[in-house]
Order: sequence, then structure tokens, then C-alpha cells
Amino acid sequence: MVSSSTPNTPVPAGSSTDEAVSSHLCRRVRDLRKDRGWSLEQLAAASGVSRSMLSQIERNEANPTLAVTFRIAQAFGMTLAELLETPGAQSSIQTIRGNDKAHLFRSDPDCQIRTLSPLNLEKDVEFYEIRLGPGGALRSAPHFTGTREYLTVLKGRVQVESGGDKEELGAGDSASFRADVPHAIINSGRTEALAYLVDIYR
Repeated sequence: MVSSSTPNTPVPAGSSTDEAVSSHLCRRVRDLRKDRGWSLEQLAAASGVSRSMLSQIERNEANPTLAVTFRIAQAFGMTLAELLETPGAQSSIQTIRGNDKAHLFRSDPDCQIRTLSPLNLEKDVEFYEIRLGPGGALRSAPHFTGTREYLTVLKGRVQVESGGDKEELGAGDSASFRADVPHAIINSGRTEALAYLVDIYR
């Protein structure tokens, strides 16, 4: 994450290393955009960065600020480091820190959802940590046909609903259920419930 004290600071320029980073960034943005089949207009809409600025970045004619680079990274579902990484430099281990707010999908008194799978992957599996306050619920519309969810409860009690079926789960219990129908995970106890949820898309 970029701290609030640095978002408008330009990326330094002038050294051969800086020029290499800038050249890499222009290719990286262009390649990622084309891989997704996006036009410059679509990337501009997703990032909040103007089409003209994006065009200049892709032609290596502009040295974007950290704030602009960060918005582009967010549009691609990446961290700033992931956008700027060079080929061969990526570790074989991807770490998601517990205090990384970029992975906090939802947070309110009744329900907190934290993504535990990398945000930048085109994937058919997603992994979440779910915290539900007393009476809290996570209700979902049907996902794609064939989608299933796998839930393991670490603490508390929850009720799982899938279509017209219901099941009570306690700490240590697991359940799998259809997620291509209306479904819900509801805290049925008096204390916070903590569970891990895996979505598998077919």
C-alpha cells in the first residue's frame, strides 16, 4: 500500500536504473491491458487515470507519480510491487500479511471478509476468512452454474443455507454446498463466529 504521505511524489528519474524501471512499466501496463482485452478507455475507466496519460505511459513518454501508478495497479487487481516487478524477480512464495487492508473485502460490525488468495490471479478457486458478529450473516446471490463453496468453522456456531436446505455447524465442522443457488452463512450463536470459506468455480 502507498502511504498517505507519498502519493503525489513523482517517481525519481535520471539514472539508468530509473530509466529501466520506467521502460519496464510502460511495457508492463501495455501487456497487462492487452492480455485482458481492454482498450485504453476501459483501463482509464477502471483506474481513474486519463486516457491521454495512460497512452503517454505506454509509450514511455510520461513518468507517472506513485499515486497514478498505484491506481493503475489497483485496476489490474495488483499491489504496486506486483505491477513493478521484473520478470524472474518474483518469489515462488506469495505472502498475504494479516494487516494488509488491500485484502479486506468487506468490514462492518456484523461481517468481515478477508481474501486469502492472491488478488492478481485469474483463478477458479478463491479463499476467504469470514468473521460474523452475533446475528451477522453473509447472504449471496447465485454464482456461476456448478460453483460450490466449502466452509470450515474455527469458532462459534453458524447456520449454512443453500437453496431450501439448512445445516448447523460448530467449531471443527465443515460443509460443502451448492453456491449456484441463493445461499447464506449465518451466525447462529451468541459470540463471534470465525470460518474459512473456499469457492470453487467449474
